[in-house]
Amino acid sequence: MDDRASVVAVDAATKTYSNGTQALAPVDLRVDAGEFVALVGPSGCGKTTLLRMVAGLVAPTSGRIAWSGNASPPDPRRIAMVFQSPTLMPWARVASNVRLPLALARVPRAQADAAAQRALAGVGLADAGNRLPRELSGGMQMRVSIARALASQPTLLLMDEPFAALDEFTRHKLDDDLAALWHERALTVLFVTHSIQEAVYLSTRVVAMAARPGRVLAQLDIAAPHPRTASFRGSAQFAGLCADISALVAQASTEAAA
Repeated sequence: MDDRASVVAVDAATKTYSNGTQALAPVDLRVDAGEFVALVGPSGCGKTTLLRMVAGLVAPTSGRIAWSGNASPPDPRRIAMVFQSPTLMPWARVASNVRLPLALARVPRAQADAAAQRALAGVGLADAGNRLPRELSGGMQMRVSIARALASQPTLLLMDEPFAALDEFTRHKLDDDLAALWHERALTVLFVTHSIQEAVYLSTRVVAMAARPGRVLAQLDIAAPHPRTASFRGSAQFAGLCADISALVAQASTEAAA
């Protein structure tokens, strides 16, 4: 397959840390434009390491990563990452937090302000720009983090368990909001989660990983059409897909323990 056809292509990439820990065995993974790919698997299977490699934050020990066919990571504004914690500057107003990546890229202030306001409106926080993070709920803080990631209009959005610390109701609401943003903005998303139900609900493809060392065990296309609603969560198709992926993760956990 031509790497230029993929937003990111991981080819036989490995990662061994200086203490000798092999975090990733050779991994092959391609994410094409417009896909929503979820990574699932037991703790220690290298999901976050792989995500950081795709972000250009960690170099592979061997193998290669290509971004739209290029061996060097693109402009940082083209890749955005959302972490499990919102990681907001507590002393700065919401608008300043969202504007931060644009300010670091020396985007003119008026242009950055407009982009930040559009991003906040996109996550339902158009009126929150002058508030401080401590004045927001956990779910609203995560919305701000997503707005900050989207402000630079990235080609690839990377998300590392962004909703794991939230209650189920808030998590479902943010899943719906994220799915709407992905569809409306034609985003490309690589999403790490421990929740099989969340992976099935959001993604177009689920990649199951095994541990010790981390590696791709299997991939499963999620063919259900978008937009997906609460009725999909209650469907036989959803239950069957969750059961299939649960079996894969159980196999991965067994292999990790062996």
